[in-house]
Order: sequence, then C-alpha cells, then structure tokens
Amino acid sequence: MKPQLNANQFIGIILLLGLLVIATLIVLLSPYTITEQDLSARLMSPSASHWLGTDHFGRDMLTRLASAIQLSFILSFLCVLTSATLGVSLGVLSAWKGGLIAQGMDVIVNILLALPGLVLVLLLAAIAPGSFVVLYLAITLTQWVEYFRVSRAVTNTIINSPARQLSQMMGFGAWYQFRRHIWPELTHSILTLASFAGANAILTMASLGFVYVGIQPPLAELGLMSVELFPYYDQAPWILIQPLIAIATLVFGFHLLSGNKHDSTH
Repeated sequence: MKPQLNANQFIGIILLLGLLVIATLIVLLSPYTITEQDLSARLMSPSASHWLGTDHFGRDMLTRLASAIQLSFILSFLCVLTSATLGVSLGVLSAWKGGLIAQGMDVIVNILLALPGLVLVLLLAAIAPGSFVVLYLAITLTQWVEYFRVSRAVTNTIINSPARQLSQMMGFGAWYQFRRHIWPELTHSILTLASFAGANAILTMASLGFVYVGIQPPLAELGLMSVELFPYYDQAPWILIQPLIAIATLVFGFHLLSGNKHDSTH
C-alpha cells in the first residue's frame, strides 16, 4: 500500500514548496542582483524599494535571502538524491550478495561511523573553501551510511521471506523482486531519512558558513549572511534575524515532512 501523508507532512510540503516558489520568483523578478552594492543605502530599514531592507554593503536583502534559500534547496536535494541512491543500492547489494561484499562494506561503514560527521565535512570543506561541489560531496559522504544501514537491515529480513523466494523460483528477475518485495518495505523509512537528511544538509552548510569554510562571497548563503550581519545587530536587528528565520523555517519544514506517525495501512 502507498503511504498516506499525515497532516504534518502535508503542511511541510506546502511550506517547503511555497518557500521554493517564492524564492525563485523573487530571484527572477527582482530588479537587483545579489552583488549589486549601494554604499549610500547601507543598513536601510524595510521600504518600498527594499522590502526587507539592505545589508552593510547596501545590497538588497530580499534578493540575497531568496538566492540563499534557492542554494539551500539545491544542496539539500542533491545530497539527499545522491546519498539515498548510493546508500540504498549498496545496502540492498550487501544484504543480497553477502560474502566479501558485505564484509568490505562493513569495514567502510565502520570507518565512516568512527568519525563525527560534521568534523569530516569540516575537514573536507577546509581543503577547498567555497567549493559547492566539495561541500556537496562531503555531506553526501556522511549521509549515505544511514540509508545503507536501514536498507541492509530491511533487505536481510525480506530476502529469506517465502514471498521473495517464490518470486525467485518462478523466474522473476532481481529488479522485479526488489520492486515487488523490498522497496515497499523500505519506502517509509527512506522517506523519513531523506526528510531529516535535507534539514541536516542545510544546517551543515550554514554551520560551515559560520566558520568561513563554506560557500564564499559573492554567493549568498544563510550561515555566512548571519555571520556577516552579526556586527550590525544593534544598528539593524531586522537584517540579522532574516537569515536565521529562513534557516529555522527550512529545517522546520523538512522535519514536518518526515512525519511523526505511520500510515495505518503500512
């Protein structure tokens, strides 16, 4: 049976899609760019010309905030897609084949689990500060392990089930067996993991921005914006709170999307 969305998940989808659509429209329609400076209009309060005010370089905050939200969505989508695909594939393969493949994967997973995820991402990001590709690969490297562990555990249970063995005896291929017996049992867990992973990717990118080894100017990134604007919190507190609210809203949306109860038909 297909999993049904509960109220929290529905709200999470609406919230995240709304943020993405609004951010995209702002970037496309804004008369400003994220790098356009006007030093005569520094730290302006919200007005008709700058709806969310301007930063310490006179750059339009609405445009920069929308661009940063877009960047967060792009990173989280790529990390979730890659890590889920890699983790599920390797987890199913490890359980299905066993032997040396399973032993080798155990060694790799144990090595990665021995290193704190954020520290590993920080080390890799510090090698090439500001590289979106390195940041994406580093986060993916830390996230695929959870998909692997869940996928292998579920596959180990299903692989010896009478239904799966009957499909094998009837001559159905490996892809059919995966799609018919294993994937339905994985769906709920993988979607939950993906929701939390999307939020963690955004928080990780923001955390690296806090220590200046994440995305670098002229790109707009929520964590870096918060650090850059912090010295001006007493003069213009409204500009500091904006990226913080954006981070909190994105994370909240992903956590709602994860859901907090199982479908009754699952």
